Amino acid sequence: MPAVINKTSDRELVITRLLNAPRELVWEVWTKPEHVKHWWGPDGFTNTIHEMEVKPGGVWRFMMHGPNGMNFPNKIVFNEVVKPERLVYTHSSEDENDPTLFQTTVTFEKQGNKTNLTMTAVFATAEERDRVVKEYGAAEGGTQTLRRLQEYLLKMNTEPFIIERVYNAPVVKVWKAITDKDEMKQWYFDLAAFKPEVGFEFRFYGEGHKGEKYLHLCKVMEAVPGKKLTYSWRYDGYEGNSFVTFELFGEGDKTRLKLTHEGLETFPANNPDFAKESFAGGWTHIIGISLPAFVETRPV
Repeated sequence: MPAVINKTSDRELVITRLLNAPRELVWEVWTKPEHVKHWWGPDGFTNTIHEMEVKPGGVWRFMMHGPNGMNFPNKIVFNEVVKPERLVYTHSSEDENDPTLFQTTVTFEKQGNKTNLTMTAVFATAEERDRVVKEYGAAEGGTQTLRRLQEYLLKMNTEPFIIERVYNAPVVKVWKAITDKDEMKQWYFDLAAFKPEVGFEFRFYGEGHKGEKYLHLCKVMEAVPGKKLTYSWRYDGYEGNSFVTFELFGEGDKTRLKLTHEGLETFPANNPDFAKESFAGGWTHIIGISLPAFVETRPV
């Protein structure tokens, strides 16, 4: 949906866009520098973020690099932070006497599984607002920025989650840990049965953030002993289907494991337990803490 620009007063520039993403995710992408650097600014701009502390009184300093090679220093001071509803900040360059200083309010309005985002910039005078719009293309630049935000959100939702770790254990030991049900229950989930054979179906229960019980339904899709294991991963009673792949690579007497979970965007977007951030947290704990604690301490 294209952005809509509304002129609500002679000193304001208001830009809105309905984003196809839940409010919590939009807030995360707006307030974390690892995300902001990928979408902030008009088409062709890139960013170097020096600091970003999103709290009342917090400072965000960054350099915008234009497509023509010019650099534009920016400084933002947050005046108000109400997660995940509202941001108010003062925007200027590094020059404390910058005449283009203006205040912006960003609101994140929940609309089902989408977010209506509104940016309202208030300038000192109507003349200054008109000058910024004419000389810097502020209106079009804001529209492009929110379009880039939507594109980045879409990319986030469709990219698989990937995590890699190196374990101080041989491949044979790690392979057994991810395929033997008696070993799996000590670091993973307690399965009634499991065989690393194509077509084998298994199920187990997992718990949500508030104690909800989810029945996982899985089926082995690919099994290459000591190298690769893929199985489908879905939830009883819910839409969507995904695929989890474990890949093992021998590195001397150690093992590098790569886990890929794809298809997360097919799960219901209105359930926080199915959010990509939830899976990322779960897999980071399982692959980064539970599995190494098991394989690196047990004898071969």
